[in-house]
Formats: sequence, C-alpha cells, structure tokens
Amino acid sequence: MSRTDRRVETVDGALLRGWPLPAPGDSKRSRGQLVVIGGARRSPGAALLAGRAALRVGAGRLTLGIGASAATASAVAFPESGVVPLAESRAGSVLARSLPGLAADVREADAVLLGPGLDDIGECAGMLRRLPRLLRRDAVLVLDAYALAAVAGRPRLLRGTRGILTPNPIEAEHLLGHPIDDPADAALRIARRYDAVVSCQGAVAGSDGRVLRIPDGGPVLGTSGSGDALAGAIAGLAARGCTPLQAATWGTFLHGAAGDTLAREIAPLGVLAGEIADRLAAELAAVEAG
Repeated sequence: MSRTDRRVETVDGALLRGWPLPAPGDSKRSRGQLVVIGGARRSPGAALLAGRAALRVGAGRLTLGIGASAATASAVAFPESGVVPLAESRAGSVLARSLPGLAADVREADAVLLGPGLDDIGECAGMLRRLPRLLRRDAVLVLDAYALAAVAGRPRLLRGTRGILTPNPIEAEHLLGHPIDDPADAALRIARRYDAVVSCQGAVAGSDGRVLRIPDGGPVLGTSGSGDALAGAIAGLAARGCTPLQAATWGTFLHGAAGDTLAREIAPLGVLAGEIADRLAAELAAVEAG
C-alpha cells in the first residue's frame, strides 16, 4: 500500500452532509457569479455544457466569453446566460488579446472557468498570463481541457490564484510529464506540483495532502462533453462560495452520481452530456435530503 493510499478518504453522502454547501442566497448575485471562457468556432457547445452544469448546481449568474462567430447563436440557444463575443483567429481560435472585453465580468466573478472548447494552447497560455491581474483575490480559477495543456510544466502561471485543475488521465500525464497508474496518486502529485486542488477520474486532492476517492460513475460518463459538465459543476459550486477542495469534491461526486442514475434509467451507454448536466440538480437535492 502506497503512502497516498493510506491517506485516501472515501466520499459518500454522509461525508458531504457533514460538509454542507454555503446557504443559497435569494438572488442570482448572492448565489455567485461565474464566467466561462471557451467556445472556439469548432466547439462552442463545450462552453454551453459547462455553463448549463454550473447553473444546475445552483450558481446564480453566468457569463459566457465565447468565440464571436458562435456568440449570437449561443445567446439564443442558452438564454439563461449572458454572452460576450471574443475575437478569433482566422482558424476560429479564441484570442488572448480579446480578454479585455471580459474584464468587467471577470473582476466581479466569484469563479472563472477557462478551457471548455478552446483549441489553441498558446492562446490559452496568454489568457493565463492575463487572468490573475483581473481576478479578485478570493476568486477561484478552474482549468479544463486546453487550459490544462497550457499550464503543463508551467506552475508559475497559477501563482497567486486559488486554482482547481480537472484533468482526465491523459491530461494528468501531460501535467506530470510521465505515465500514471493511480488517479489518486496522480491527483496528489499534480496538486503539490501546481499548488492547486485537482479532480482526476474520481480522485480529488489538495496540495495539503488530503485525498478523497469518489465513485466515478462508470463508463456512461465516457462520452463527449462529460468533462465539460464536470468542470462546470465544480466551477458553479466554487462560484457559490465553496472552497476549492469542497467544490471539487462535491462536483465530482455529483457528476459520478448522475452517471450512476442515468446508467440505470436510460442505458449503460448512449447518455448525452446534456443529460448529465441536467441530472446534477436532482443528485444535489438527494444528497442534501439524505
């Protein structure tokens, strides 16, 4: 048994009820403000899925910073969100120099999610260099997808932030620079290297050494957009006022629980990421009700 295994806590509903979420406020602003930055021309839906998951876990106000070519259609498809169009390259990648257009929203945000649907590592790195100057000191920065590739090997880009990383096993290998065989061990190593909270395939770790293992929901979650729903759930809980470790733990648990339920109610395969996102509210209510 490894040193990491000896520290692992198993997460269930009882543990979560002993670690309750912040009380919901009575307005969208009191329940937290989230900005999602993503949605290149080829993949605007990723940002929409993440935002949908964030609202399903109770975030109050959502703004999407999304590639200009998809912004109008996204605003119509997702009327619950504010949408800010961001400049794109000729190939449709969102440009780092477009962030000033989101500055006012980012400064007010309780959490920012960077990555869903972005497709240029260099531009993501440029955004990471700019974001810490815009974020409030108590805001949480969640990284997913290409934003993880941008920070790989460059932990200084997260310096001074309250960060959450959401790698899948392949992204975890890039963050560490070598293959992994145990998600819990990998999550802890990444957390310590990047001084952030990490959620990786059902394992959540903090840089302080705490590791929590969560049922991962099974193969039903291995579908396009599932990771965007997970990142959105975590970011939405962070926007509500959870600490990074609490947001990652609750969000990962709810994502897995949604997978378990949908596998029973629909099928072990063929569930859509939008269905995962929409199931999160019921799973959260079930945990809180006991």
